[in-house]
Amino acid sequence: MIDKRVGSVAEAVAPVTDGSVVMVGGFGEVGSPIELIHALIDQGAKDLTAVNNNTGNGEVGLAALIGNGRVTRMVCSYPRSSHSKVFPELYRAGRIELELVPQGTLAERIRAGGAGIPAFYTPCSVGTPLAEGKELRDLDGGTYVLERWLRADYALIKCEVADRLGNLTYNKTARNFSPLMCMAAATTIVQARRIVEPGEIDPEHVVTPGIFVDRVVEVPDPLVESRLIAEGRSYPW
Repeated sequence: MIDKRVGSVAEAVAPVTDGSVVMVGGFGEVGSPIELIHALIDQGAKDLTAVNNNTGNGEVGLAALIGNGRVTRMVCSYPRSSHSKVFPELYRAGRIELELVPQGTLAERIRAGGAGIPAFYTPCSVGTPLAEGKELRDLDGGTYVLERWLRADYALIKCEVADRLGNLTYNKTARNFSPLMCMAAATTIVQARRIVEPGEIDPEHVVTPGIFVDRVVEVPDPLVESRLIAEGRSYPW
């Protein structure tokens, strides 16, 4: 059995290389692996493509990764939210690329990447600019657009409990995109609030099996994004 624990967040993200596609779990603040993202900023990898539901908030976490010039292309559904300021400014200045994907399509593209399905048809975006240049097909009386799978070199994930073999559980809606991203990435890196021994997680409660996880680090008291934003914090500190 493989012990997937590593000793620090810095060690966890050490393998990430320049030019990588990185999926980042989280739905706004919920489930965002802030410590792993900050460690990636310190690590120095650049020219990244980041895949997330949004583009981060304030100047911490994903927004800080973008603001520190490490991301050249963003794939997301919501590039602008209530506390987002870094990405909109860079995008208007022409300093970062954006691929806008409807939220359900984003989830399905990631799921398809993990399931080994290269493409699928969906009615979402038909007749809009998001369908331009894509294959259209009429099926059963409806028009559908062909969407490609999404896969990544790395996924950065936050979970509630992990065992040392990489089996994961999540805290309610912090689960969001994370199980799909674990499956769609070549290497999955996880921060867990608590790491336990094999058998301490009821097998019926495991959401992400350890086969999809490569590195796990314990972060018992994770940062809270909204609190950092309220305090006016930015990373690096």
